[in-house]
Amino acid sequence: MRSDAVTKGMQQAPHRSLFHALGLTEEEMNRPLVGIVSSYNEIVPGHMNLDKIVEAVKLGVSMAGGTPIVFPAVAVCDGIAMGHIGMKYSLVTRDLIADSTEAMAMAHQFDALVMVPNCDKNVPGLLMAAARVNIPTVFVSGGPMLAGRVKGEKRSLSSMFEAVGSYAAGTMTEADVKEFENKVCPTCGSCSGMYTANSMNCLTEVLGMGLPGNGTIPAVYSERIRLAKKAGMQVMEMLKQNIRPCDIMTEKAFMNALAVDMALGCSTNSMLHLPAIAHEAGVELNVDIANEVSARTPNLCHLAPAGPTYMEDLNEAGGVYAVMNELSKKNLLNLDCMTVTGKTVGENIASCGNRNPEVIRPVENPYSTTGGIAILKGNLAPDSGVVKRSAVAPEMLVHEGPARVFDCEEDAIDAIKGGRIVAGDVVVIRYEGPKGGPGMREMLNPTSAIAGMGLGSSVALITDGRFSGASRGASIGHVSPEAAVGGPIALVREGDIIRIDIPKNRLDVDISAEEMEKRRAEWQPKEPKVTTGYLARYASMVTSGNRGAILEIQR
Repeated sequence: MRSDAVTKGMQQAPHRSLFHALGLTEEEMNRPLVGIVSSYNEIVPGHMNLDKIVEAVKLGVSMAGGTPIVFPAVAVCDGIAMGHIGMKYSLVTRDLIADSTEAMAMAHQFDALVMVPNCDKNVPGLLMAAARVNIPTVFVSGGPMLAGRVKGEKRSLSSMFEAVGSYAAGTMTEADVKEFENKVCPTCGSCSGMYTANSMNCLTEVLGMGLPGNGTIPAVYSERIRLAKKAGMQVMEMLKQNIRPCDIMTEKAFMNALAVDMALGCSTNSMLHLPAIAHEAGVELNVDIANEVSARTPNLCHLAPAGPTYMEDLNEAGGVYAVMNELSKKNLLNLDCMTVTGKTVGENIASCGNRNPEVIRPVENPYSTTGGIAILKGNLAPDSGVVKRSAVAPEMLVHEGPARVFDCEEDAIDAIKGGRIVAGDVVVIRYEGPKGGPGMREMLNPTSAIAGMGLGSSVALITDGRFSGASRGASIGHVSPEAAVGGPIALVREGDIIRIDIPKNRLDVDISAEEMEKRRAEWQPKEPKVTTGYLARYASMVTSGNRGAILEIQR
């Protein structure tokens, strides 16, 4: 056992004395030491129930003969961080989480790990750490929030942001906004649509790193507590069989994740996180392959913000495994991949039928024959741009219009709410990429303002930043290369005609190659927005969005 390095032999007597200081008995030290990584805190609604999940995991580990030991991981609530300097600190925590978890696991020589995340960066950050440390590991998330109800209709956080835009447009009263404020987030849990947190929790199931129901069982259901106990027990079984994360997170498993991503209509942030997780697992996952996967994978779900269904509905319809079962009918999955259950994907999903064809469309009757995410390229995005195609109005799949150019999110929001953006415009927000932001802020405020102003089916938004999973419409993010390194998005000028053709995977600005080169020769980089602290170090090491915004040592 790895923990022998800190619990066995005369040389380890000082180590044992410190375990005694923790109150551990000799019997506990002679069992496998299982680290439980808890993202619990009192500022993130998706994490406020994780103390109960952790206690359940500890019981499961103990029942199966292990010694559970809890240590923390940080977490940022993207919704609370949205629209101000705090959002610069969201994506960057993914690497803090991975680094700190690696440090704790290696320093204390745990034999196995149970990861207890829930929201946007904790799930990918802990998956990255799991691949690095590569000891038996099981994930159990805190689960999704139940949908709110306003005037008899189910609603979620994206409705709240759009309500603010509607108020600015004069179509909603202050009392209406207050009602939304009090009702759209009725329970703890990760926000109730197919936003980034729920996307990544579902994809954890698909990758094989979480037990059935990890992505969809609501946070407030007692079934979630039972799942946590099973996760604690199952990690001990994985330890016996020596099943490790890199045995599970293989190239085939990532291809499964891409396919289910397309079927579910996940957040575009998955195109940042999956390559980053794969990188840690030694798998090269180029986002360009997403279009190839999308071309053969039908979109089966229209969960909020793409449609009127929510995570609780997906859970009742059979969950992630039911979606996978539908895809398997067209041989769209690798069924021989190992999972934390100790069984293959094929064995796991064999009996998981679709209980509601209105929530999970049968594979023969999809919302579309192609997947929910598209990668766009062109002279405006030579490396790539990403759009959640399943959440784009049909009339905006092909669009051209004049560029309205802004060098930061705040200026764009002022223009949108000030009525200076009109139907047909293409809003360009730049210098918000991984380096330029720094931190690649989410643009939920401007996309929600556009929707709330009644422009969701007539105005596009393009950015080298990224979007919340709650964003909808013709919102194209991750434009690479980013403006801060001189990408073409830095060269766009007010009034340039931008052409978007999502079915053909194109994103272009209507200027000649000669004009582009002339502008490039005149371009001067901007001074860094942040020059001290973690953000400055991050900006010096981070790669572009099309590579997952991974960190590399600059040599």
